Amino acid sequence: MTVASPAPAESPPRPGPTRHLISVGEYFRMGEAAILAPDARYELIEGEIIDMPPIGPPHAGKTNRLTAILSEAVNKRAIVSAQNPIILGDFSAPQPDVAVLRYRDDYYERSHPTAPDVLLLIEIADTSLAYDRGTKLTLYARYRIPEVWIVDTPGGHLDIHRDPDGARYTRQFRASDLSKVETLGLPDLILDLGGLF
Repeated sequence: MTVASPAPAESPPRPGPTRHLISVGEYFRMGEAAILAPDARYELIEGEIIDMPPIGPPHAGKTNRLTAILSEAVNKRAIVSAQNPIILGDFSAPQPDVAVLRYRDDYYERSHPTAPDVLLLIEIADTSLAYDRGTKLTLYARYRIPEVWIVDTPGGHLDIHRDPDGARYTRQFRASDLSKVETLGLPDLILDLGGLF
């Protein structure tokens, strides 16, 4: 009588290559360890490190102008933060050009702001217009940032996005009179942005 030899054991399937998403914690540790060049501009967006282009004078000037106007207008009712990280979940740390944040007496020294701290985010878009209108606006809507302004530098427009729902904003419009611009987070504020363009 012939005994059949047992069938060879099948090897478990070997995993193929997978993407490794960088967490917010890993991203900041990379900065502390000088793995990321300290003078380069990066953002962590949905687990990927994004190289941002250098800031040109028009972009810098608009950022400075908006920061000054907003800082004077909010008068310690909120904090105006320029080009600093906002933590959105475990895998995103965008650095909007200007953020208006809920007031905190430590000025966010103990921890970076998160989505519930944000009243308004502003992106100054020149070479990054498609990225700001697409990837970043979608991210901000998903984390329910109540209001985002995109300063369209080439077009000379201020586009306002409100009422996040899922991955989009349901109210979008272009500011028609830059001398009287309002924001939801501080409803009694009327800003004169007439010199922006």
